[in-house]
Amino acid sequence: MLANQSPKFAIELAAELKPDAGAAAHKPASDQIGPLLQRPLSALSGDNRPIVFVIDALDECVNERELGELLAGIARFNSAANVKFILTSRPETHILGSPISDRGQNEILQLHMIDTTEVTEDIRLYIQDSFYKSPLNAPWYSDPSVISLATLSNGLFIFASTVVSYVLNAKSVHTRTTRLQTALAAVTQSSVAMGPLDSMYEFVLTRASNTAEIERGELEATQRVLACIMAARVPTSINMLAELLDMQVDHLRESLQRLLSVLFVPETDDEPGLRTLHASFGDYLIGRAPPNIRMIKSLGHNVLARSCLQRMARDDLCFNISRSRSSYEANDQTSADWMVPSLVYACLQWAHHVAAASESAVLDELSEQIFMPKFLFWLEVLSVLGKVRVASGLLRIAGSAVSVILIPCRHDSHHNRLDERLYHGFFVTQIRS
Repeated sequence: MLANQSPKFAIELAAELKPDAGAAAHKPASDQIGPLLQRPLSALSGDNRPIVFVIDALDECVNERELGELLAGIARFNSAANVKFILTSRPETHILGSPISDRGQNEILQLHMIDTTEVTEDIRLYIQDSFYKSPLNAPWYSDPSVISLATLSNGLFIFASTVVSYVLNAKSVHTRTTRLQTALAAVTQSSVAMGPLDSMYEFVLTRASNTAEIERGELEATQRVLACIMAARVPTSINMLAELLDMQVDHLRESLQRLLSVLFVPETDDEPGLRTLHASFGDYLIGRAPPNIRMIKSLGHNVLARSCLQRMARDDLCFNISRSRSSYEANDQTSADWMVPSLVYACLQWAHHVAAASESAVLDELSEQIFMPKFLFWLEVLSVLGKVRVASGLLRIAGSAVSVILIPCRHDSHHNRLDERLYHGFFVTQIRS
């Protein structure tokens, strides 16, 4: 294509190929860059116009060795002409480990790091233009429906393009309108609309679960980690999740490397934000994935319920966790700084995970062995965090799932609830004494 646009380049390219035109096609990719690009481009060194090569979907290259040679050649590329390469790819491990991932030499743009409003507006324009160019003999969509679909895409372009293709494949006003409304009402539950996106998810997960490359135990650990990320009540950091799961940080990061196409993994270990890139991935894993990949909904809650209770069993959930010098001094905002984020998460979220878990017998035992002896220390954490009033609600939530009596409750004509005077009065007078 470049030879068709530039006679100078075409002449130089022909001169390079003249000795043996067929031999170039059989050379390694890195050896082809010189005769096919670098030397012919020297003829354009005096041209100020930029020459941009776009190589899309590197992750879809089957031969990883040849891809590595190509990327190494591009990384070493040096030309007197004004040349730039734009490469697109999902963040597969073998690509992240190549020379093009050197931030000191190359500029790397992560799409999920772009401001969400900007991405949503781009997606809205794409949907609007696609619908506008596919008219029928009567109106079948509205501007609000376009905006709603763009919002549902949540920054994931392939999500929007999948639904657009699903809608536009219909050729009648009635069918298009019905499909659009179905997509807006429950887009993640429409197997027809989500087919291409599901195929992408299956491709990523199949590669991530290749038993020829990883041990079965590693695969199961990755599955538990993924389930916990989806079940987490707030976005966690690498450090927080590693502490909750009692894993080494580097092992946790390694288990996530194979899933960077579907997960957002913060660059630093303390930065919160570990999450799936789109909610449809969790829906796929639980409801639409093949049996060998599918995950039960309660798995993440089972793991996190145990993890939270076991986290509270450690020695740092103890008397006077705020390190107050006097029981007559109120907690200040710096008191919470003494507490590790994983302990804060465990104290605030354990009840929700217990209620959503499916291992009631195990959690009964853990609640009795761990939570009850730590009850007053748990209340102190809530007090330091300024959330002591949520204690009764958390206990009711947990009580709906476990049979063990966590603490005494008094009967009320309207409902059973903790006697607030119990935990306010006893807590204030005893916990600081």
